[in-house]
Amino acid sequence: MSAHRILESIDKQNRRQAPLPEFRPGDSVKVWAKIREGEKTRLQAFEGVCIRRVRKGARSTFTVRKISYGVGVERVFPDNSPNIDKVEVMARGRVNQSRLFYLRDLSGKAARIKERAAVIQVEAPVEASADGDAAPAAEGTKERIKGRGKRQKKKELKAAAGA
Repeated sequence: MSAHRILESIDKQNRRQAPLPEFRPGDSVKVWAKIREGEKTRLQAFEGVCIRRVRKGARSTFTVRKISYGVGVERVFPDNSPNIDKVEVMARGRVNQSRLFYLRDLSGKAARIKERAAVIQVEAPVEASADGDAAPAAEGTKERIKGRGKRQKKKELKAAAGA
């Protein structure tokens, strides 16, 4: 058996049973970690911005950064750790890089990340046809919730001026 196959089998054994939600660097996440104090185990939330994802099979990790009492705190979580109870995605961030280490040098408003526009599936209204059967008007229509771009605004203004 080659070394590659041995690593693959170890990766499969150590994978997390329930996968984490999909998130990217720039997203605000809340990680619920199990903390053991003596005989007791409790859950502790660590909420911040994901500044890095490393995807290497069972060795995948993500780094979360937050500001606590004016001090930047970063914590690295292994994806497949049994000490992670759950991960909640609080907001989706719009960034152009996969490593957000530049946030370490920024403070205050400069360290904020813009939210990504959410695209959701909208259920089409049901219209009744002449023979009485109900049929959806248009299936799977997509609608932007937040953050129209400049091009979209210009198109809407031109359409309103031309109409």
